[in-house]
Formats: sequence, C-alpha cells, structure tokens
Amino acid sequence: MFASARLRVIRRRLLQALPVLVLATFVVFGLLKLMPGDIAITLAGENATEQRIQEIRELYGLNRPFLVQYGNWLLHAFQGDLSKSLANGEPVAESIARAFPNTLLIVLLAMTVALGLGIPLGLLAASRPDGLRDRVVTSVASLGIAVPSFWLAMILVAWLALDFGWFPATGAVPLQDSLPKALHHAILPALALAAGGVAEVSRQLRSSLVEILASPQVRTLRAKGLSAGVILWKHGLKNAGVNLLTVATLLFNRLLAATVVVEAVFAIPGMGNLIVNAALTRDLPVVQGVVFVMVLVVISVNLAADLLYTVLDPRIR
Repeated sequence: MFASARLRVIRRRLLQALPVLVLATFVVFGLLKLMPGDIAITLAGENATEQRIQEIRELYGLNRPFLVQYGNWLLHAFQGDLSKSLANGEPVAESIARAFPNTLLIVLLAMTVALGLGIPLGLLAASRPDGLRDRVVTSVASLGIAVPSFWLAMILVAWLALDFGWFPATGAVPLQDSLPKALHHAILPALALAAGGVAEVSRQLRSSLVEILASPQVRTLRAKGLSAGVILWKHGLKNAGVNLLTVATLLFNRLLAATVVVEAVFAIPGMGNLIVNAALTRDLPVVQGVVFVMVLVVISVNLAADLLYTVLDPRIR
C-alpha cells in the first residue's frame, strides 16, 4: 500500500516535471536569441568575411529556424548530450560536472547552518509566545531577512578573510583534492547565504508551533501532566514537520539560485559563475545546459520532499 502510494507520487511528479522542464529551457532559449548582436560574427572574429560568417552559422546550425534549433537541442539534451561550448569547444556536461560540486557544497553547508540555527531559535521563540525571547528572535529574524546576501558576503570577506585571515577570500578547492580545504573555502559563502535561511526557518517554525501549541490536542496533553518540554519537542515539532519540510525545500531551491551573486563576490568557479560568463559571451549551449541541470535538480528535490511527506504524515498516503 505504501509502496504503491510512493509510485503514484513519483509518476505524477514526473508527468508534471516534463512540461516545466521544457517551458523553462524554451523561455531561456528564446530570451538568449533576443539578445542584441550576432554570435556568428563574434565566433568568426574580427575582419571575418561574409563567407566565413555563413560557414559559422552553418556549422553551429544558427541559420536554422528557431523551433528547429530548440527541438534539436532538447532532443540531444534528453539523450545526455548538452552540446559543446561555443567559446572553447569543451563539452558542456564536463564544464557543469566541474562547477556543480562547488555550488552544491555551498548550498548544503548553508542549509545545514540555516536548519541547525533556525530550528532551535524557532523552538525558543515558540516556547514563550510574545515573551522577551520571542521578541528577540523575531527581531533578529527580521534583520536576517532584510540583509542582502551579497552585502553580507562583502562584509564577511573584509572582516573574517582580509582583516583576520581566518578564511580564504576567493576561490574554491575541488572536493576530490581535499575535503577539509574545500569546506574551509566554502564556509564564508555558506554563511552569507544562510543568514536569510536562518531567519526564514525560525519564523516559519515559530508560527507553526504557536498554532499547534494552542490546539485542543495540546491542551489535553497538558491536562494529562506532560511537561512543556516534552510537548514542544515530541508533539509540537513532530506535527510541524510537514511545514518545516516545505520551508526547507523552498529554501534549498532559493539558495541554489542565490549562489549566482555570492559566487561572484567570492570568485568561486561554480554554476552561477559559469552561467554568468556564458551569458556575457552569448555561449548559448552552456547557458542552456546549466538551466537544464538546475531545473532537474529542483525537480528532484521537490520529488524527494513529496516522498518524505508520506513518511511524516501518514494521511498524505
């Protein structure tokens, strides 16, 4: 019974994900085509003849109709072929395989910090609603949401990297080379990303717990003599699990997008840096490949969250 429910969720989500994937890549493909300039002229170089420009268009299929170009790219993408970079001829899949681990490490560290600090703060605020602790946590959370991640990133670089020298100011180390060094480089970008996440998790969890603790079920538990700590941790947090999972899923997707700005501040060769440089040089295959992979990651995370819903709340099965 449980397995069949999981299969239904997977089938439904995959059917919903396909049009989202196609629509996202189609919109990006169209927007890139609307950018001023001619990529064939750029690739041909200065003082190129018209014949050479036409040869470039023929070589890369740039002279074909828009829908034909997009259809060919999409067909190859579903087969695992993301084409080659127009700038350096490197397969797009290899560029993404080199950049994605740097981005994923930062996002996972930021998620760890956001949940590791946000959940205790949310519990602390909900334990005494409208009390001093609640007001302090709410105020700090509002400040965390208001602070832009790129501004906080620059402050962290100036303070912890340049002034104290505790962390490197720029760059990244591949995980396969050295895990401790990779984590050392990723801490500051993760902290810059996590500030808003801590605030978001604590505020959302606090709101859910306040509502749960005011329910008739919890009043019954208090009447039975259960302590406030047991009610908060065992019953309150358990019942808030679905809402917390939703917040965590949305936060992961938002952090994945926000790495574009943070990676620029720290000069990290990740997915954000890759797509920005490709967009500036009109390297269409790289931009399309990055968007394709990012959408797949978001779809996978949402699918995993849907499956976890059925574990946290049996009624969803």
